[in-house]
Amino acid sequence: MVRMIRACIQSLLKFVNSGNGLVGIAMILYGIWLMRAWQRHLGHFPFERPDDPIPWFMYSFFGLGILLCVITCVGHIAAETARGCCLHLYVMLVFVVLMVEAGLATDVFLNRDWEEDFPMDPSGSFDQFKQFIRLNFDICQWIGISMMSIQGLSLLLAMLLKAIGSRRYYDSDDDYAPERLPLLKNALHSPSTCVIGDPVFPSKNDAWNKRTDDE
Repeated sequence: MVRMIRACIQSLLKFVNSGNGLVGIAMILYGIWLMRAWQRHLGHFPFERPDDPIPWFMYSFFGLGILLCVITCVGHIAAETARGCCLHLYVMLVFVVLMVEAGLATDVFLNRDWEEDFPMDPSGSFDQFKQFIRLNFDICQWIGISMMSIQGLSLLLAMLLKAIGSRRYYDSDDDYAPERLPLLKNALHSPSTCVIGDPVFPSKNDAWNKRTDDE
């Protein structure tokens, strides 16, 4: 029963964790598209000339996508092995990303001057992103809620899998129990041997012969 529950949680964690990977791949592709747009506009990539201003939004978007893909790989390894170290690392990474996203969402929704908290983006990508959010605010809101829900569910499933434990603690009992049962049955059903008879004492002639030999 425990093995079946653990297998279901592992499969569900892999499925939910794939959502983080899809979001990460989409962010990486968008970051590559932004770099390509920069290259078409200025004739070179942003990292080719260190004197150019740093397009922080482009790098942040690209780096966050890579981080989500790494978290997805760690999550799949943790779900497959169910080891404590992998699950702890996965929970820590997901928790950090979730807290950062929650902080950004709180700043955007509660602070009217949230745009002043971010530096100027020389590429103009941040301004385009803000304009896209304003035009499609409802869709972006549901996308953000879905992302945070997926990450929260992944965190919960990883904690449940950690509470159940690794498979080796349960497979060992199932593997060795059938081998021990026959020995136990033999010990229980083995007939006890008991000899009933008169006690044997040495005869007097044997004692006399032994004394004669000693002399």
